[in-house]
Amino acid sequence: MAAVHVVVGSGVVGTSVVRALSGRGAEVVLITRSGSGPQGPGIRCVSANAASVEALVSAAPRAAAVYNCANPRYHEWARDWPPIASALLDYAERAGAVLATCSNLYGYGPVDVPMVETLPLAAPGPKGRVRAQMWLDAMARHDAGRVRVTEVRGSDYIVAGEQSRVGSARVMGPLLAGKSVSLIGPLDQPHAWTSPTDVGRLLVQVATDERGWGRAWHVPSNPPRTQRQVIDDLADTAGVARVKVSQVPNIFLHALGLVNPVMREFGEVAYQFERPYLLDDRAARETFGVEPTPWMEILGEVVAHYRGAA
Repeated sequence: MAAVHVVVGSGVVGTSVVRALSGRGAEVVLITRSGSGPQGPGIRCVSANAASVEALVSAAPRAAAVYNCANPRYHEWARDWPPIASALLDYAERAGAVLATCSNLYGYGPVDVPMVETLPLAAPGPKGRVRAQMWLDAMARHDAGRVRVTEVRGSDYIVAGEQSRVGSARVMGPLLAGKSVSLIGPLDQPHAWTSPTDVGRLLVQVATDERGWGRAWHVPSNPPRTQRQVIDDLADTAGVARVKVSQVPNIFLHALGLVNPVMREFGEVAYQFERPYLLDDRAARETFGVEPTPWMEILGEVVAHYRGAA
């Protein structure tokens, strides 16, 4: 019988993990709140509470690996992440599974150098601290010999959908219509962008290769581009004229944050666009021989998504 791989969450990364595993012929149990998700050979969708270790064990008593691709509401990370992270860590120990977590760069906090995996997890804000503590808790149990863990960290996603500040309908609709685009944060600082497909592929790689265990890995990403450059690149890919790009005024963001809890949270990570935000991904490239999806291919998928929806 093929080893079972448990994937928690069916967002852009979870779906990428499921497809990568299915392509390998693995048996996949996909756990979501709704019990829905991508379909295909060897994929079984289950409705379960990811914060309950008993629910996870009931869904799959044994597993080769469990992939934490959960996505709690952005403004409630401090409340929702700890019980989910704790349950998944307990589940990995009980099921004999490797725990592979999809994370981000928040844990480092503001830095002035390209980010490497060995930087201190010194985030000053609550979202950064909760992500850092998840990894510290996982590594403590790994070092105690109780479970095998790994984690991948990517930068802001470049993808079609609301998970991406440059690939959302709010941006792509006006761009394809030749209208001006407004973005949150400074427009001209170099910034790393990561494909969630590459996140999923690396998660599967590090979960199934013992060289990946016991440390974090940065997801291979294309060379940094400013927000303005990304919009220009998208226009060029779409074959439309480049449009005017402006920054949403801070006073407007503040007013919106009074009524929108998600917008209110952006202040904690505003530094990510106020200085160069650079990702050193050499460790994963050199260890596993992986490369990012080509930039133009990523942009082509974003453009095709919105043209297909028109």
